[in-house]
Amino acid sequence: MKNWIFHRKESSPIRALCHRWFLLPLVSLLAGCGQPSVEPVGEWPDPYRIVATTGMVGDLARRVAGDRATVRILVGEGVDPHLFMPTRSDVAALLSAHVVFYNGLMLEGKMAETLARIGKDERPVIAVAEKIDARVRLEEEPGQHDPHLWMDVGLWSQALDVVVESLSALDPAHAAHYAEQGAEARAEFAELDDYVRRVIASIPESSRILVTAHDAFQYFGRAYDIEVVGIQGISTESEAGLEDINRLVDLLVQRQIPAVFVESSVADKNVRALIEGARARGHAVRIGGTLFSDAMGAAGTYEGTYVGMLDHNATVIARALGGEAPAHGWRGRLRGGPHALD
Repeated sequence: MKNWIFHRKESSPIRALCHRWFLLPLVSLLAGCGQPSVEPVGEWPDPYRIVATTGMVGDLARRVAGDRATVRILVGEGVDPHLFMPTRSDVAALLSAHVVFYNGLMLEGKMAETLARIGKDERPVIAVAEKIDARVRLEEEPGQHDPHLWMDVGLWSQALDVVVESLSALDPAHAAHYAEQGAEARAEFAELDDYVRRVIASIPESSRILVTAHDAFQYFGRAYDIEVVGIQGISTESEAGLEDINRLVDLLVQRQIPAVFVESSVADKNVRALIEGARARGHAVRIGGTLFSDAMGAAGTYEGTYVGMLDHNATVIARALGGEAPAHGWRGRLRGGPHALD
C-alpha cells in the first residue's frame, strides 16, 4: 500500500476545504490535507474512465494508460486553466471518473472547490505537479509555487512517473503495462529535451530573451538557459499596468530584441501594446509566433500532444530569435499556420 499527497500546504484554498469537509485523514502535518491511501480498487471496467483538467496532464494519462482507459480533458485548446470554471457536464464527468488527475499548485484556481468536493468520497484525485520535489519548484513569492512545470521536459518526466505509480497502485494487475508505457514516454521525453536544449542554445546570446504575454515560461528559461520576461504574472488573473508596459518597452529598445510572442490561451493586447510602444521609440519589434503556454494545440493534431507542444514552442522561439531549427520542427511534423511564425 502506498500513500499519495493530493494537496500540499501551499494550495491553501484546497487545504481549507479539506479541513471543512474532513475529506482526507490527517496523516502528516507536512502533507497539507494529509496522505490518503491509494489502494487497489478491484475490478474496473475495460476501459475505465480518467478525467484530467489540462491537456498536458491528460497527455500523461493517455500515454501511461494506453488502451486501458479513456481520458477526458476538461480544459481544451486556447482555454486558460487559471480562469476555467467547470460546467455541469464537466462536473458529471468528474463524478463518473474512476480517477482524476490535475496539475495542482493552484493552476486550476477556480476549480479548487470542485476538486475538493469530488475527493470527499475518497475517489483518487491526484495533483501530479504537487508530487514533484518542492526543492526544484520555482516560487513567485514565498509559499506560492509556479505551477508551469511542464515547460521543463525533465521535470515533466517526474510528473509522468507520478501517473505511472498512481495507476500501478490503483490497478496492480496491469502495473507492468503502465511501467512499459511510462518507459516508452520517458525515452521520447529525453530526446525531446535534447532537441529543445540544442535549438535554444543556437540563439545568439544577445538575443536569447523570451518576452511573452504572461509568466508561464520560467521553468523553460531555467532549463534551457534563456532569459524570460512575462508581461502579466504567473496567473493571468493579474493585470499588467502602464508602468509594466513602459518598463518592458525600455527593455525591448535597450536590448534591441527582435521579436516577442503571444500565447494561444492569453489575449494579445498587452503584447500589441509593447510593439506599438517600441515602434514609437524607433525600434521595430515583430510577433515571433504564437506559443502554447497553459493549453496545448487542437485535439487530434501533433501540437495537441505534449511532445508536439514543446517541439512547436522551441522551434518557433529559436527561429524567431535568430537560432537554428528545422522549419517543421524536431520530427518534421509541425503544421505551420496560425501558430507558427507570423
